[in-house]
Amino acid sequence: MGSYRMCVCFTRKYRITEAEPPSDVKEAFKKYSEGGTHMSAEQLRRFLVEIQAEAAATVEDAERIVEQVQHRRHHHITKFRKHSLTLEDFHHYLFCVDINPPILDQVYQDMAAPLSHYFIYTGHNSYLTGNQLSSDCSDVPIIKALHRGVRVVELDIWPNSSKDDVHVLHGRTLTTPVELLKCLKSIKEHAFVASPYPVIITLEDHLTPDLQAKVAQMVTETFMDMLFYPESECLDEFPSPEEMKYRIIISTKPPKEYLQTKTIKETEDNGSKKRRDFDEISRRKEALDHEQEEEDSESDTSEHNRDCEENNSSKIDRSISGPPGYKSLIAIHAGKPKGGLKEQLKVEIDKVRRLSLSEQALERATTFHGTQVVRFTQKNFLRVYPKGTRFDSSNYKPLIGWMHGAQMVALNMQGYGKSLWLMHGMFRSNGGCGYVKKPDFLINKGPDDQVFDPKVKLPVKKTLKVKVYMGDGWHLDFKQTHFDLYSPPDFYTRVGIAGVPADETMKKTKKKEDDWTPVWEEEFTFPLTVPELALLRIEVNEYDMSEKDDFAGQTCLPVSELKPGIRAVPLFDRKGDKYNSIRLLMRFQFV
Repeated sequence: MGSYRMCVCFTRKYRITEAEPPSDVKEAFKKYSEGGTHMSAEQLRRFLVEIQAEAAATVEDAERIVEQVQHRRHHHITKFRKHSLTLEDFHHYLFCVDINPPILDQVYQDMAAPLSHYFIYTGHNSYLTGNQLSSDCSDVPIIKALHRGVRVVELDIWPNSSKDDVHVLHGRTLTTPVELLKCLKSIKEHAFVASPYPVIITLEDHLTPDLQAKVAQMVTETFMDMLFYPESECLDEFPSPEEMKYRIIISTKPPKEYLQTKTIKETEDNGSKKRRDFDEISRRKEALDHEQEEEDSESDTSEHNRDCEENNSSKIDRSISGPPGYKSLIAIHAGKPKGGLKEQLKVEIDKVRRLSLSEQALERATTFHGTQVVRFTQKNFLRVYPKGTRFDSSNYKPLIGWMHGAQMVALNMQGYGKSLWLMHGMFRSNGGCGYVKKPDFLINKGPDDQVFDPKVKLPVKKTLKVKVYMGDGWHLDFKQTHFDLYSPPDFYTRVGIAGVPADETMKKTKKKEDDWTPVWEEEFTFPLTVPELALLRIEVNEYDMSEKDDFAGQTCLPVSELKPGIRAVPLFDRKGDKYNSIRLLMRFQFV
């Protein structure tokens, strides 16, 4: 008689129970409802003023909240219930991202200062769909970036194969090109969907004079009145975001110097050109040198400086018929003076410009000339870009640039990871408009002409207390078996600060086993020496005994904009897209 084996496979079904309100929420309800079963609008107003630090809250504001909660939670509203909240209603309000968000969602900063007084949401190689070597070039990532609030778009412009048109591509790699005109039209259409403040197009120009003229025509015909024309050859101060609302600003190196550099480069390259084999290996080597090329394309501005001296006193004559020339479209002049970093960071009295440094060059500059970098950025633009070996479109930490006043910290928006999460966090500030006013200490000089030095450890200015109550929404946004086949997930939360070195830290809660709606109720204290530059990092993971812990959501919030009190904090996926339901209930206090 033959034998056989029987295998039974099963997955465990488990109920998802709704967590009770945390003890702080119960106590607040008891206190402000004066021991009753319902909280009136007036009682809610007192809670808003005293616990949520909303000093200007009115009874009408409280009534609006009550109505919104009732509308969401109850289809049939009794007359008594209409103007009051039960404990469950009160908890629902506190845990509702739309009604009780952690930061402001409107522009509130002064937008009338020069552009150089703001951190600006900046993309690098904005046209790439993926990696730096072989992905497609397209207008789609440009559109996505603009919709996210990015205000600085970078385009590398090259002649096409027949040298009669202009393509956007990552030079000397396998990336497939996209037509410049297509990119310009998409920028025009999507520039102001997320923000009314100006979009700056930085051009990395590899063109001949005839193609530069063609670009000038394309730009003027596409943008027409949206395009900002500088009144003089060289500005002595940048205009403000408010003045530049709904305008497009061009930034690149003036053409004369580019041609001079190009001629030298071509002379050097001619001998080796015949031997070059355009297989993938040599292309990869060229990509390694990309940041050097980016630096070369901006070097030697001595001739440009002479032009400024000759022309700055007189306004550009726009009465001449025909389209404006390529040079006259450039509002923010890019360029590197001859000499070392000290020369490049020299501040000139009567002109402003943009300097570009790779992440390594910035590191060198801040190590040896930190305060000079800060002094330079008080008036001029500093753009920082990723090193050329980041083939995978990864990113560097943006804080080192911001600490030294760099306005255009350029990241690869098509990548993802912690650096990009910090970028998203910084630009949630000021209503997500893409411009964040730099702290005063990065704009103004102190006594005895002193400037801010990030290396100097300062006394604690403010202490932030963060309480992580609970989380919810994972069972709605993930399959039941996403984290574990046979049991509910074991979540824990990491909370910390990104900022100046003295403030950086990361802490974590205990893991909550087998629970889709974990309750932690743990508090952390963060002493801050420079709260103006601090970002609160929040990350939820699911503990896995045998493998790497699973990612379960993240967010990053500007500490300077945190609303005190008990708040609902929405979480985002690895790419920075918001989950539909996942959120944490937290409390923020400044002491």
